[in-house]
Order: sequence, then C-alpha cells, then structure tokens
Amino acid sequence: MRVETLRRYPVKSMLGEEVAEGRVTERGLAGDRARAVLDVATGKIASAKNPRLWRGLLAVEGARAPGDAELSELLGREVRLIDVPPEGAALERSVPERVLAEGIEAEVPHTITTLGTGSPEGTFFDFAPIHLITTSTVERIGVLGPRGHVEALRYRPNLVIATEPEGFVENDWVGRELHVGEDVVLHVIVASPRCAVPTLAHGALERDTDALRTVARHNRVPVFDLEPQACAGVYARVLRPGVVRKGDPVRLG
Repeated sequence: MRVETLRRYPVKSMLGEEVAEGRVTERGLAGDRARAVLDVATGKIASAKNPRLWRGLLAVEGARAPGDAELSELLGREVRLIDVPPEGAALERSVPERVLAEGIEAEVPHTITTLGTGSPEGTFFDFAPIHLITTSTVERIGVLGPRGHVEALRYRPNLVIATEPEGFVENDWVGRELHVGEDVVLHVIVASPRCAVPTLAHGALERDTDALRTVARHNRVPVFDLEPQACAGVYARVLRPGVVRKGDPVRLG
C-alpha cells in the first residue's frame, strides 16, 4: 500500500488542494480546515452538509477564499471567515436520505453536530483530524454505480491510499494502527458515515447522487452505537506525528 494522494482543505466545506507532502500532527495535516465560515445569524458553522444553504461553498477554492463581503454576497447570507471555533461550535447536517429523495433545494430535517468530538480542542473537523479512503473503495463504488466510476475527491479525504484488494477494505481497519511513511502512526477510529456532500457539484464536477446512493446500497456498517450507516472511508487520530509524502509506503500495524 502507498499514499496515492494527499489533500487538504484550507477552509471547511470549500474546495481543497492536492499537496506533495505535509506535516501531520495531532491537529491533522498542516493547513487542513484552518478556517471556517460562520453564519452570523445562527452562530453555527456553515457546512455543505446542509446543501440547501451552503452548497455554494463547494464552488470556492479554499486556498483563495474571498473576503467576508464577497462570501456573503455569494452565499446569500451574512457570513464571516474565522480561524478559531466559537465555544460549542456546531453545524447542521441534513438527513442524507431526505436530500436524495427531495432534492437540494428542499428544506429537509437536519441534525445538529458538535464539531471535533474526536479531535483536539480548537479545530474545525467534523469528528477526527484525519480522514482517509482507499482506491479499492473508490473503485468499488464506481463499479457498482451507473457511471462506472466515481471521483475520490467527492469524499473529501486527506489521504487516498492505493490498495490492491477489491471492496471496502478499510472497513476492517477500524481499531488498528496504520503506519504511513517513516514516522506517522494513525489509529483508525471508525468508518465514515456519508452525508449529502459527495452528491453535490464540486467545482467543475457535476452533481452525482449515486456517489451516496451506491454507498447506501452496498456498504452499511455499524458506527459506534448507531444502526448501520452508509460509509466510505475511515476516520483516524494521530498517534505519532511526522511528515507524509505522496508515494510513501503504508502498512497496517
């Protein structure tokens, strides 16, 4: 196994960028989710997990995010960029099945998610500081879907790990250690439940509802004490920091 792609997302829910290498600490990949967009009216973090309000974030390159006034005009709500989460920072996660059934314009039920319950304080991660997915999983989703392929970046991973076996191989990594390159050691915590984000347009990529439908049909796995969820990829925390480079070997501990 090896690191095929390394990506970071400078602003939460905006487009990310591929990097050749990056330092990984307990706070994740350097420069990842360093800032977020705050909805001034509600005090919540803007997230494309609520596509009716915030899917426009996925049209913006996070590395070159505009100022508050431009963002507010683009999104149709007063917002501001922040680099420190407010106390009790939370976001709205639209029920994915309802988004699929009723569309991205519909006002559907949502849950409130507290940020970073598996991350150090002061970060903008949904849960844990590292999210990874394997090429086996991406290829399997593609083969099972009507398009015949799907783009890994729809799932917004930090690491895409090149793997040879077929299927959703990282399901079996939960609870294990992953050694990346010479120094970095990750602990895989849990499979990643998918929201509506993979279905949305990402920059030039058009909307693809099957990026979620296929996962929901073929890879439902237990997540903590919840009923089986539609999952692709896994969350991990950093046990030992270091530098990760594209092409680095990866092995299970």
